[in-house]
Amino acid sequence: MAQAGNTYTVKLKPSHLDWGEYRNPTNRELISGEGYIPIPKRYAVQYNIFNSNNNRIGLGYNLFRASSVDGFLQDVLLLAQGCSEAGDPYAKQFSVDNNLKLIGQWYKNCGATTNNSVRVTWVSSTDIVLEIV
Repeated sequence: MAQAGNTYTVKLKPSHLDWGEYRNPTNRELISGEGYIPIPKRYAVQYNIFNSNNNRIGLGYNLFRASSVDGFLQDVLLLAQGCSEAGDPYAKQFSVDNNLKLIGQWYKNCGATTNNSVRVTWVSSTDIVLEIV
């Protein structure tokens, strides 16, 4: 489980900034404005960030409360999801639970581009602060 002070920073790619347009649309139409926060595998393993393939679910495992340094996101619920290969219990991305567009809107509000990174910092085992750097 992640602890206060754990952090990672990852460079943004086009797929992170606009997932709905830069994905392989094998199961649904393209949807403009979707975005997500990547979770590099080493941090998912180190901080025990799981997806729904694991029986450990809930706050601190695959759900986290999050706010952004700029104030755009306030106490939203991030869902850790996806995996790098079928059945892998470790998550590969965060999105706002039940709202795939809110991270994309945050990126747009911040003017984020592929020249930026996103910093994810835990302030407790269940709470995260997000920052565009």
